[in-house]
Amino acid sequence: MSAATYENADRKPGPKKTTKKTTKTTGLNKTGPRKPDPKETGGPKKTGPKKTRVTALLAARAARTHRKAWAAVFAALALTSLLLGAFTLALASAGLGHARVERYADADLVVTGDQNTRFTAKPWGSKPETATAGLTERVRVPRAALKTVRAVPGVRSAIADEVFQAGVEGTRTTGRPWDAARLGSYSLREGAAPRQASEVVVGEGTARVGERVTVRVAGTDATYRVTGVAEGPRDAAYFTSAEARRLAGHPGSVAAVGVTAAPGTSTSDLYARVRHALDAAGLHGVGHRADGDGAGLHVLTGNGRGGAEFLGAAPARSGMLALLGSVMATVVLIALLVVSSTVVQALQQRSRELGLLRAVGATPRQLRGAVGREVGRVAAGAALVGAVAAVPAYLALRTLLDARGALPPGLELPLPPWLLPAPLVTAGLTLLVARVAALIACARTTKVRPAEALREAAPGNARRITGLVLLFIGASSAATATLQHGEAAAAAAGAAAVVLVIGCALLGPWIAEGAMRVLGGPLRRHGGPAGHLAAANCTASARRLGAALTPIILVTAFVSVQLAAGATMTHAAGDQAEKAARADYAVTAAGGLPKGTLERIRATPGVRAATAVTRGTVVLARRETGSPRLDRLPVLGVTPEGLSRTLDPAVREGGLSALRPGTVAVGRDQARDLDVRPGSKVTLRFGDGVEARLKVVATYDRELALGAFLFSRDQLLRHTSAPGPDRILVAAADTATTSLRAAAPGARVTADPAPERLDPEDRALGEVVTVAAVGAVGGFTVIAVLSTLSLITIGRRPELALLRLAGAGRDQLRRMLRLEAAATALTGLVVGAAVASFPLLAFSLSTARTIPHLPLPQAALIALTVAATTAAGTLVPSWPVLRGRYPAR
Repeated sequence: MSAATYENADRKPGPKKTTKKTTKTTGLNKTGPRKPDPKETGGPKKTGPKKTRVTALLAARAARTHRKAWAAVFAALALTSLLLGAFTLALASAGLGHARVERYADADLVVTGDQNTRFTAKPWGSKPETATAGLTERVRVPRAALKTVRAVPGVRSAIADEVFQAGVEGTRTTGRPWDAARLGSYSLREGAAPRQASEVVVGEGTARVGERVTVRVAGTDATYRVTGVAEGPRDAAYFTSAEARRLAGHPGSVAAVGVTAAPGTSTSDLYARVRHALDAAGLHGVGHRADGDGAGLHVLTGNGRGGAEFLGAAPARSGMLALLGSVMATVVLIALLVVSSTVVQALQQRSRELGLLRAVGATPRQLRGAVGREVGRVAAGAALVGAVAAVPAYLALRTLLDARGALPPGLELPLPPWLLPAPLVTAGLTLLVARVAALIACARTTKVRPAEALREAAPGNARRITGLVLLFIGASSAATATLQHGEAAAAAAGAAAVVLVIGCALLGPWIAEGAMRVLGGPLRRHGGPAGHLAAANCTASARRLGAALTPIILVTAFVSVQLAAGATMTHAAGDQAEKAARADYAVTAAGGLPKGTLERIRATPGVRAATAVTRGTVVLARRETGSPRLDRLPVLGVTPEGLSRTLDPAVREGGLSALRPGTVAVGRDQARDLDVRPGSKVTLRFGDGVEARLKVVATYDRELALGAFLFSRDQLLRHTSAPGPDRILVAAADTATTSLRAAAPGARVTADPAPERLDPEDRALGEVVTVAAVGAVGGFTVIAVLSTLSLITIGRRPELALLRLAGAGRDQLRRMLRLEAAATALTGLVVGAAVASFPLLAFSLSTARTIPHLPLPQAALIALTVAATTAAGTLVPSWPVLRGRYPAR
């Protein structure tokens, strides 16, 4: 009987049918003969309930089995979520930030000058764009606006306010009219309001009622009788309206106009009426500019009223937003690299396990689903933990900013309750990053045929070529930085560092192989048997060592660039300031120095030269790749007579003796950017927005310390809120102190004064944010190095156990592991330093014309952190094998 007869013996008689029996497999869901299924390559395919159960089972089993591998991934994802959430809160808070309202808290409206300047240009092939920059010097309101506002229906009162600097008994004070105190609800604690020009009300703690005080304004002293003590700021002095107007020195204008509404008139209605009245009158800010729109007066309401009090708050807020955005973009990029590397390393340690599942019939979709679920479980918890911790992290950053004085006076950064859930939104981005990294990590295993799944592929030529191309691009970007200046050079250097790090990550196996060729000889000659074992292992496991080198190179390069860039600029500026300092004395006084003081000091016996110095700001309008840009720069105004004896800018071309109103001296790098030289013309906007076209009379070298432009003191004073020179620098004999005090009565005479130095407005803020960024990247790197080396060491436990069985002692294995850790740390530090040196050298040569500078304690901290982390990641996971009596299995 045939096989077919036996097969059909138990069947009932009936029509004979011929059927073709097929066995369809769906991966691990069924068993039986397997035939290639084109749908397993990843094409569209429905996922049934059984497949879902299999995927969930694989994910659950793997998550429980590989808890140690996922611990590092959890930490990296939690830190990523924390940083994203904290920076999101910082950006949102800065976006909602505003100047604090104090002096105008009871005013419904405040009329002030336009504290912005604008520049419009047409980028290449695009529509015209307008750049805006805040002004730090007050734009005054014409006194005619006071009469116009008082005539508006619904206005209960319109009070003119004045703000000027004064010195009360040698203490720096802000002077104001007493009528304006009502705008801030400041009442008298004791005494009475001033009614005569010789009376004054002071802040609490300054003087007592009935006492007589000396007040200095614009260098002129006068005696006033204290009639009252007021609430509010202690550094305030209130005069009668007429006296305040006289002391302010601007009879045709006022600082601002505070407006209160009549009963029954809403703020919105009053705003519309006042706005219409000012527009109909055609009034503009005093001395205001030919910069197009915005030259008129502004009417402020709500939180905007604080802008009339704290002029530096709005510009500082704009700079803070730009700085936070730039640093956040860099930190997020580093975080994505570290997270991706950590996830990939965790899955690469299981490549054989995934290959085995593929070999026994798991489909690519099942593997991707299992890995995705596994990563999703870890990432969900990590993202939630990081999002919750983002709020205290942001509060800690705010505390650090306040403690370091990095925020300008009067800038409020609110954190409303509805903003607190914002980190939960960024947690979703963390989940997405983790899933994408997991799919990339298991892509190779899921695409190969089942029969080839267990093979370990060596790094291909494509990876090598890509890494070399990135190194070339990074080196080219660093070379480009040498041809640029300022922020453009810094951006090019930063981009070069990131590209070079990515290139080194791709070339990690070859870098490790080359390093072992160099270090292998010394290890074998001086390391004994342990050295031979360490050299052999590092040479045979170049790919594994390359994965460990990537985070070390990353932290060394990134942290070195971030710390050395700022340190180089600070060191170069300090060095220039020391070389420029020639003065033996500095003469200063609260409320300004009296007129004629400079001439009296110059006539004092023993005085070789005296220079009055005033600080201010200018706004430089220029195009960058066709787009408009406004840069606010700190500058100095000086008297040119004998300047080189008190303050030496190191003139290159021209001469400072010709410095007078209508002229300017330009720093060397700024002159190169603007393509100007002595005899050229340059257009600048002063701190109050007034535009001027000035003739260049000289160029000089020491602009990092003295600013990009030097002006005549008289010209700069016309556009500053200060009533007189900040101080006078004097070159004189060592015994001239008494004579100088006699020439400048009431002034403070300081011997060996601090060098004159101008710092960027956001220097303190930049230092704090840089420290936070470096700390974040350091945390990422510690996690990445520990996780990578720990996973590598855990995978080597059978190897270590075999060495123990072959007769290697614990001390030999410990020495071998120490030598391997030292070789890894040394290679990473050297390569990372080399990667950082290219962009740093380009940046320092183009901007500071010096070699990079990194303080020794900071460099030692980087090396110590890398060494300690590498040692911990290598030695700690090997303890179960080394400390046991018998080798661990």
